[in-house]
Amino acid sequence: MNVKLTKDDVRRELDALPAGYKTADLDQIIAKLVRQKADVSALRDSILTEQDMHRIYFYVNLKQIRNASKRMAFIHENLLFSDWWHTDQLIHFAANLPFDEALKYACGYLSSEDPFVRRWGYVLFIGRLGRGHASALLPLMKNDEVYYVRMGEAWLIAELTIDEPEAVYKWMAANGLHYDINGRAIQKICDSYRISAEWKERFKALRPALKEI
Repeated sequence: MNVKLTKDDVRRELDALPAGYKTADLDQIIAKLVRQKADVSALRDSILTEQDMHRIYFYVNLKQIRNASKRMAFIHENLLFSDWWHTDQLIHFAANLPFDEALKYACGYLSSEDPFVRRWGYVLFIGRLGRGHASALLPLMKNDEVYYVRMGEAWLIAELTIDEPEAVYKWMAANGLHYDINGRAIQKICDSYRISAEWKERFKALRPALKEI
């Protein structure tokens, strides 16, 4: 049976860390709690106001869940995000999810009123989960009004370009999206060491036409 911890229990662990502790120090606490099979459900009410509690709550729970679908179900039941960092730190926990299952979740997230849930609907496909699925993911892009959502879209577009540059190039040339999305995607493409110089030049050449949209 898991040991159920209170917020005060976890706070004592945090207080024992050195001043100015880093994420790596926090992750040592997380690893310890995972080994103990700790129940940190008591932290849930604090995770939107205390960033350390957010990481501990999600990581300790998700690292104890072995099944990818059950991990995603836990995230879905706890869509408690207050900034981009809270969403992006969970990307690797979705990596082994079946693509079709992830896409069903994402389609729901992209209509959320919460911008960070919408961002999650895009960034959960960063990495291997989205690889080879440009045809299914590119149609999800839209002119969101929130900066952090647009940045999530641009990031995903650049990631898809790594394996499917031709498909992304043809789509971008005619997608009709605001330049703030396309332009940032092109910048991320140009920053990537996994995309060839030739493709980077071809995407940069799209900029003048895309700025007129």
